Amino acid sequence: MSREFRHIVRIRGTDLDGTKKLIHGLTKIKGVGSSLANAVVKAAGFRPEARLGSLTDAEVAKVEDIISDPAKYSIPPRLLNRRKDAETGRDLHLVTADLALRTKMDIDFMKNIKTWKGIRHSLGLKVRGQRTKTTGRSGKAVGVRKKLLIAAAKEREKKE
Repeated sequence: MSREFRHIVRIRGTDLDGTKKLIHGLTKIKGVGSSLANAVVKAAGFRPEARLGSLTDAEVAKVEDIISDPAKYSIPPRLLNRRKDAETGRDLHLVTADLALRTKMDIDFMKNIKTWKGIRHSLGLKVRGQRTKTTGRSGKAVGVRKKLLIAAAKEREKKE
């Protein structure tokens, strides 16, 4: 176990900057926020102002283990991102590719059972109740179709 400083630390498949403090550096992992990062550092017994690059291989393995199964280290369920999972019924915490895959599976499930959110997702519309009268427009038919209106007016003038 070397105590030499590393500029890049790999945790849960993500390359992290070794010069960052522990809590700030852990938040760069997709699915780990500042509250969970703080809880992980406390559960591991590290100093929060320590740098990521100063962790040994054993300490990095301990951090990975805490992130993969926070319930084992008595981290409160309110900090987890998947409480009472529909398939297992357990409190889980998903990170990186697992989080992205499970989110996609949830959206596909909503589309299949044709919930309101699933229909909005399938139509490419806003899902969470945002306004859509003026925002979120995309495609060709945005705004007033001025050219068509002018051309139609000229056609009417010629006929008269």
